[in-house]
Amino acid sequence: MPFTNADYLPSYEELTVPELELTSAALRAGAHHFGKYCDSQCKEFMLCSKEERDPRKCLAEGKEVTRCGFEFFGKVKRNCYQEFTKYFQCIDHSDRQMSLRNCRKTQAVFDKCIKDKLDQDRPELGHFAAVRIHHTDRPKPQPKPHQLPERIVDPPDFSKLPPPKNPYPPTQI
Repeated sequence: MPFTNADYLPSYEELTVPELELTSAALRAGAHHFGKYCDSQCKEFMLCSKEERDPRKCLAEGKEVTRCGFEFFGKVKRNCYQEFTKYFQCIDHSDRQMSLRNCRKTQAVFDKCIKDKLDQDRPELGHFAAVRIHHTDRPKPQPKPHQLPERIVDPPDFSKLPPPKNPYPPTQI
């Protein structure tokens, strides 16, 4: 997407948000519950990015996803710290791909803690792939009017021109 001097670019302060400083194993361990906990915020961000096709217009929605992530992982830390730590350490040490299949026992303990303390079930298989309707308060963006290029000049009417002269006379065989 090319930019010109007339385009608005957000300031550094607008772009700066605190980051969730978690390892990939911790994010993988909490991903299912995080996805369910922050479902509305994530969908709002994805809807904005698809409709607007301009990341500058979706900064507020992205910040809301980050805020929700801090809220969720803060609750996990306060309520299920030991269970979560054992689960993500198991994932981290399971194999190179950080497979979940080797850690089903610690996953069950973590899922039970989330259910007991945060009252949230683990999403069933296929939950995130299922079609679900998302309602938003954000107005639908209006498409820019399509500007057609200038009209091409009509070609000359060749039927009114005399036939061309053949510069090469026919050869006799």
